[in-house]
Order: sequence, then C-alpha cells, then structure tokens
Amino acid sequence: MIQLVAFLGNFGREYENTRHNTAWLFEDSLPFSSRISWSAKYKSDFYTADFPDFVEWLKSASLIKTKEDGSLSPSVPKDAPKKIYFMKPLTYMNLSGEAVAEAAHFFKIPSEDILIVHDEIELPLGTVSLKWSGGLGGHNGLRSLKASLGTADFWRLRFGVGKPANGDVANYVLGSFTPDEKITLSQIFTQTWPLFTSLILSRDPQRLIPEWGKKKII
Repeated sequence: MIQLVAFLGNFGREYENTRHNTAWLFEDSLPFSSRISWSAKYKSDFYTADFPDFVEWLKSASLIKTKEDGSLSPSVPKDAPKKIYFMKPLTYMNLSGEAVAEAAHFFKIPSEDILIVHDEIELPLGTVSLKWSGGLGGHNGLRSLKASLGTADFWRLRFGVGKPANGDVANYVLGSFTPDEKITLSQIFTQTWPLFTSLILSRDPQRLIPEWGKKKII
C-alpha cells in the first residue's frame, strides 16, 4: 500500500501557479488540505498522519461513504499502515529525489509504496494518468527520483499540462496557467479526488490502471 506521497514542485512565490507546480496545486485542492500542518523535515515540507485519522478526513470529505450494509466504499484494509506521510520537496524540481529518498530511507518505505504526483507535458491538459514504473518522459523530477532511489519502480499520478507550441519546454513548464486553464484544472482536480482516495486505500493499485491509465476528464 502507498505509505509516502510526494507532490513535486518548486518553492517560492514566483512558481506558485506554474505548470511545474501542478502537483502542489492539486494538494491545495484536496478537501482535507487544511488539516495538513507542514513542518520542515527531509529537505521538504513534511507531514505524518496517523492512518485512522486520515481515514476520518476522507469520511468527513465524503470521499469514503457508508453503504446500506454499514460497510465502507472504498473499503479500508484492516492491515493498512499505521502512518501515511506527505511531502513537498523544497530542493527544486531537479533534486526532488534527494528529499524523497531521505524520507523513504529513514522510514524504510520501499519504492513500490511511494506515490509521486507530478505534471506531465506528454499528456494534454484535461488528462490524468496513473502509471507504474517505466520511462521518465524527460521529467527532471522523475530523473532525480530514479537516481536517488536507484529504481524507477514507484507509482506516478500524472496531470497533463500539454506541450509548448514553440518547443521551449523550460519556459513553458515554468509559465503560469491561463485563467481558463485554471478553471479547467480545478474541475480536473475535483474529479481526481476519488482516484487519489482509492490509490491510498488500495492493496493493489494495478487494478485502477484499466480506468485511469490515461483518462481524458475534460
């Protein structure tokens, strides 16, 4: 099961609403975001949540619902980890792996229990993709993760941001979303909350790939 969730981005006011900070914008959108009290640890903003408390957050946000028979949907595994860790690396994107690896090594979390949330230029805006391992797509944050973890075997929740028309990738990903794109992004985030919930609660995230491997939401 997922034990560590890392939202990739760049710190600093000038980067707040840029495409490379899509993951941080997604974290801000989560209905329980205000419950996360970040502290400076492991070269990142870091937070540790007791898993039962996290489940209560999800219930309060109606991301977990109680069915007529009293069971929960999605269900909560009885063997869920005691803690779940959230982090936003403060190393800048190109060195994100250093922060994630430091936390993972300290808590002895295997790479297959790590979820990386990030922007993806290979997908158009409006598309969300759940991916396991595989290529890095030229993403510098993912390159850093592979180098620091020694493997590309980790989960990725990818938000499409599209490609630049002129091929200048660096300026494009460090550019801000347009007002219309921000509206679209907000709608995408809301529709991705159930996937995020299912990912955290699933013993086998692979079962989510048929629906979410590459899903055009808007």
